[in-house]
Amino acid sequence: MFQCHVCGSTEAQENLVDEVFRVNGKLFVVEKIPATVCSRCGEVTFSMERAERVRKMLNGDSKPVKSIEVDVFAY
Repeated sequence: MFQCHVCGSTEAQENLVDEVFRVNGKLFVVEKIPATVCSRCGEVTFSMERAERVRKMLNGDSKPVKSIEVDVFAY
């Protein structure tokens, strides 16, 4: 049973999410990751299997499907 580790809610949806990861100072975007999203606060969690798949992707097991250019702002 789901319980959000941020707000304690027990309600969530399964959604596809895009996440940005930093590996050795380089940014990567992984699109459409199946995730559990808290209905109350929006906290995103991944199953261990999905997290492991993303880790492998980012460490060379996959090639990117595309590259994008992003703007960077200093705060």
